[in-house]
Amino acid sequence: MPFNFRDILDSFKVPDEEIDQIITHLESHYPNGSDPYGLDLKRAKKVLSILHPIYYKYFKVRVFGKENVQDSPYIVASNHSGQIAIDAMLICLAFVLEMEKPRVLRPLVERFVPAIPFIGQLFAEGGAVLGDRENCQRLLEQGESVLVFPEGVRGIAKNHEDYYKLQNFTKGFIRQALQAKKPILPIAVVGAEEFYPYVQHSKKLAKLLNAPAFPLTPTMLLGPLGLLPMPSPVDIYIGRPYELPEDIKPEASDNEIAPHLELIVEQIKDMILEGRKKRRPFWANKPLEND
Repeated sequence: MPFNFRDILDSFKVPDEEIDQIITHLESHYPNGSDPYGLDLKRAKKVLSILHPIYYKYFKVRVFGKENVQDSPYIVASNHSGQIAIDAMLICLAFVLEMEKPRVLRPLVERFVPAIPFIGQLFAEGGAVLGDRENCQRLLEQGESVLVFPEGVRGIAKNHEDYYKLQNFTKGFIRQALQAKKPILPIAVVGAEEFYPYVQHSKKLAKLLNAPAFPLTPTMLLGPLGLLPMPSPVDIYIGRPYELPEDIKPEASDNEIAPHLELIVEQIKDMILEGRKKRRPFWANKPLEND
């Protein structure tokens, strides 16, 4: 079969009708097309058209467990991986592109993110919100779902030998769920660790630059091109919602919360283990078969 460059370009075109339908549905939740946190559906539509082929063609994302997602608010808790927050982007895209009723996930971001020129505004326009307790509670009370990474920076900033090893989860997201009386939706992302196959972190450089982490990888020798993530196929596993007992108060002791945290962590670990067993070859070009 002869090589046809036009066919390749056509395969990356986004069907306008699909994007329009998604935005129309989202506008029913945001009649003004925006909110006080900076969400902007007009700008989001343009970004969505750009990210659509990256999601499907570059990272070849598959989503498992969509039947576990209802059109209701959750605290979505995921493992964190990949050195930069591409995993957050892919999870948010999954909830927009893959669900029967698309919804905007509100990622709770670290304080340094909104201060980054251009990037901070872009994140806010796509739904990201400064990750403090008041914002989290307000969003949940308004029927929004928030995305959290309980490992924090420790999860995303791992050396290659620690890939897929969960770091300690903080308990704050459980206290938030208890206060809002909302379920926790566990998620596991498999494939993001391979965006940068070999990484070592320099604590000295991170401290010198006042950065949360500073990854070093051989691909940096390629210059700006080396900063691009590898096209590792990504699988997103969505677990069963975890309902916390009503008799536990948000101010409960760590000992009371610990058993529930352990069950959530174990569910995420199990999904990571399953995902790694079903991991596609790095250069896989198989049809996208979600469950």
